[in-house]
Amino acid sequence: MSLDFTGRVAIVTGAGGGLGRQHALALAKRGAKVVVNDLGGAVDGSGGSVSAAQAVVDEIVAAGGEAFANGASVTDFDAVQAMVKQAVDTWGRVDILVNNAGILRDKSFAKMDLADFRLVLEVHLMGAVHCAKAVWPFMQAQKYGRIVMTTSSSGLYGNFGQTNYGAAKLAQVGFMQTLAIEGEKHGIRVNALAPTATTRMTENLFPQDMVAAFSPQNVVPAMLVLASEDAPTRAILCAGAGGFEAAHITLTRGVHVGTGDEAPERLAAQLARVMDRTGETVPGSGAEQGANELRLVQSAR
Repeated sequence: MSLDFTGRVAIVTGAGGGLGRQHALALAKRGAKVVVNDLGGAVDGSGGSVSAAQAVVDEIVAAGGEAFANGASVTDFDAVQAMVKQAVDTWGRVDILVNNAGILRDKSFAKMDLADFRLVLEVHLMGAVHCAKAVWPFMQAQKYGRIVMTTSSSGLYGNFGQTNYGAAKLAQVGFMQTLAIEGEKHGIRVNALAPTATTRMTENLFPQDMVAAFSPQNVVPAMLVLASEDAPTRAILCAGAGGFEAAHITLTRGVHVGTGDEAPERLAAQLARVMDRTGETVPGSGAEQGANELRLVQSAR
């Protein structure tokens, strides 16, 4: 099966380098018309220049593809809306959104300034919200859309010094879960990608002999699958060095301990059973938690 994006229009944020650049190049190589968005700032989000995005556009055009550069900050909803309008005015539609833009402001929580916490949330979470909100009416109208969030193992599992980044990245998963439910009847599929790759944000974390294996190029297959016509929806796909896994937010079978004044003590006594992962499930929606708790009540009668 060949993943063909001919006739599709894609927007990739943070596409001036690293993962975003590889995403944009891969989509263009397979036939998509691409909006290469990048503020062109430093890793911490300071500064800005459209030159990085334009360099990627030049690569795409030189290879025979179609693309244009856009320097909007994803934190600026008006600018994001203008970017989406430009894509629709130029190519008539927008089919794919890859929310890849991000910054780092790492510090232990004790030392972290709250302004740095808020800014990371603003870029990663609200940036994804702004872009999704801007493309949503067009995807609804055409009854087709593919949105890929970029989450992280730091959000899924935690990482020292990244409370801000981890919170923003797991928040993207929560956003994806409901957005996918709401988009299903409109032909819009929404997924999340958790990459492991050597970029300017992570290059110092890898041993030198592993840098090539964890090239951003090796994450691209997961993005292409999640952006494709036959994409799943509500998947969290992990990727790095040619390896791929799926992450799930699960629910254990649980235990009914009842109510009343002694419920806390009964819960404490049975906490190991509550947390036992035997027979855990992946709920189809938030309502399934309540349904499971109702089942526990009924089974206890």
